[in-house]
Amino acid sequence: MSSRSPSEPPQSEPPAPPGPGHNGTDSAQGPNGQAGPSGQASPSGQAGPNGRPGSNGQLGGLGRIGAFCACHPVRVVAVWLVLLVLALGGRHVVGPTFSDKVSLPGSSSDRGADLLRTSDPAAGATTGKVVLHVGSGTVASHRQAVDESVDRLAAMPHATSVSGQTTSSDGRTAYRTVSFDVQLKTLGHGYTDTLDEAVAPARADGVRVAFGGDFDQVTRAPANDSASEAVGVVAALLILLLAFGSVLAALLPLLTAVVGVGVGVGVVSVVAGAVTFATAAPTLAVMIGLGVGIDYALFLTTRFRQDLIDGRDPRQAVARTTDSSGHAVLVAALTVAVALLSLYACGLTFIGKLGLAATLAVVVTACASLTLVPAALALVGRGIDRVAVRRRPVAETTGASDGWHRYARTVARHPVRFLAAGVTVLVVCAVPMFSMRLGHVDDGADPKGSTSRTAYDWIADAHGPGFGPGANGPFTVVVDLAGATASPDTVADDLTRALRDTPDVAAAGEVRPSSDGKILVTSVQPASAPQSAATGALFDALGRHTLPDALRGTGARAHLTGTPAAQLDFRDKVAERLPVIIGIVLVCAFVLLMAVFRSLVIPLKAVVLNLLTTGASYGVLVAVFQWGWGGGLFGLPEAVPIESYVPMMMFAIVFGLSMDYEIFLLSRISEAWRRTGDNTASVGTGLAATGRVVSGAALIMTAVFLSFTASPTVVVKMLALGLAVSVVLDATLVRLVLVPSTMFLIGRANWWLPRRLDRVLPHLRA
Repeated sequence: MSSRSPSEPPQSEPPAPPGPGHNGTDSAQGPNGQAGPSGQASPSGQAGPNGRPGSNGQLGGLGRIGAFCACHPVRVVAVWLVLLVLALGGRHVVGPTFSDKVSLPGSSSDRGADLLRTSDPAAGATTGKVVLHVGSGTVASHRQAVDESVDRLAAMPHATSVSGQTTSSDGRTAYRTVSFDVQLKTLGHGYTDTLDEAVAPARADGVRVAFGGDFDQVTRAPANDSASEAVGVVAALLILLLAFGSVLAALLPLLTAVVGVGVGVGVVSVVAGAVTFATAAPTLAVMIGLGVGIDYALFLTTRFRQDLIDGRDPRQAVARTTDSSGHAVLVAALTVAVALLSLYACGLTFIGKLGLAATLAVVVTACASLTLVPAALALVGRGIDRVAVRRRPVAETTGASDGWHRYARTVARHPVRFLAAGVTVLVVCAVPMFSMRLGHVDDGADPKGSTSRTAYDWIADAHGPGFGPGANGPFTVVVDLAGATASPDTVADDLTRALRDTPDVAAAGEVRPSSDGKILVTSVQPASAPQSAATGALFDALGRHTLPDALRGTGARAHLTGTPAAQLDFRDKVAERLPVIIGIVLVCAFVLLMAVFRSLVIPLKAVVLNLLTTGASYGVLVAVFQWGWGGGLFGLPEAVPIESYVPMMMFAIVFGLSMDYEIFLLSRISEAWRRTGDNTASVGTGLAATGRVVSGAALIMTAVFLSFTASPTVVVKMLALGLAVSVVLDATLVRLVLVPSTMFLIGRANWWLPRRLDRVLPHLRA
């Protein structure tokens, strides 16, 4: 980028708006494709004096990469196909591991778990529940078959013990807990066959059996989102055909994006061999990679087609496209990567790794966009519009009288009205956000008929000690006696009284000392389901009031642990760190946009509008998932809380994706501003040049994201719907209404940047 600030337009050209035939290029062109007097790029790939923004007219680094890819397209395509084979092959060789187990070092639940493992390893072992149920009679009447199944369960590989049987008051439901010496996820999905063989005698005798608790790590098949991916790709193809009118112009962005995503997912899987990602990581990588990959390829293809329409040679057009629009792609990908990697700042490795997985997909896809797409464009050349589905294939703009220019002039005449209408819609959508409740989606939200959901329902619906909704997620209380000044019996008595007097506690177990006498252990069964607000409130009450008050003056310290406690600790940590993540992302994006567009107002406007978009997306999520509005459309059996890490992930992803559109639009506005110095005309030119691309790209990305709402994983549904809504709002209300209306209102001040700041900031360009 030139060192001159955009607030000082070039004096060699009058600040006049582009004429009717202007196409947003910088040079004149003869009808035969040769360079005109203004310096069109030569066959060697060099640019004339006005061939591109720059002092010497030379192609930049990206332009030289594009020129190389245009000269050696077959080699570049072959390299990417080899990378695709290697990445997918490596995925099977490495054997990646995925887990949703959350670790919070230093938290109360983590300290309690450590104490439990140290003093009583058996108590801290991995466990799963085997739930037995009969339609009539009692489980006890099938004792012989049940006992045979229990013996088989105890003899399973890695099983260390089987607990005694807990039976409901009517005798129709019972369960036993099986302990293991390894994490169940390491046993693989095939261990389900071992479980089925063990309980075969009970089932043969008419007892129904389901597996709950941690058994879902082996009984729940890995989410297969292949159908969602296929639907998203087909929808993207149809939109591309309708919007851009050419078969090759529609296929090229799609095919290059699929190759890039394939390599990206392969890389994520290979890395997962050393770094354990969450189970949603591969799906997230596909969602983000496919979305941005199509966007980037579409942006480059559209610019390339415009250069062909203007009469340029295909190879020159490829180099020029990569040199100009390639910078916008690079900056957009960098913004997405910064936003995603900032998730590590939350201090939660689980979330940081999800951001890393998505970043890997984005980086690989961006590399494909800057190399594979130019090579593919060079291969098809002028044939890109040969198989057309409309008479006049559309690229960027058709002149100052086209629909986008007319729309821009309408917004310029009524900027306040457009701004007020757009903000009102976003604010209304954001209202439900203020009642957002973070939590963990438990087995009660699993599909009906699944073994985990069946086991959950049998325990929740049964009556008696150890049954009821809270039995699916009891808390474990661990009391550290290391600094106790009172006797263990006194501490146990005080704790028992306090727990039994606590509201919303359905049952409290006997307080028992560990074998080494260093800790006391008991369990607390909430009266409500694990994912309910009442259980979250009980967790807070126990940790902040009941336990500290009961042990005050004894010197002992109590910790709530177990899976539900760890999940609620995770919830609290996320809520605490979310503002930090938002602040980091906003500051990084603000500085990056300021360096790119040499403006103080433009990045400030961008971050404010993005906050509005994110708030509106959060509001829609709350309405659908937490309030249950239309949840049936997405296969939700009941209302659920918002998974604790979804808002943080959504913010990073939404911000990155919205910046893609912001950069695509502003890069064209900035080009026109540097050329003309006319703010109104520049905004109109930028809208006309990118309006169709942004709208089409948004429709494609929305279709891709919505296709993933069919995923069996509720968290994937949340992310998919939230991202789809944010893209629609951002590409319509924000990018096409709020951005132009605010830029029209602010005028030339859009491009103001203090001279001292201009000298300090690095010079980037999009």
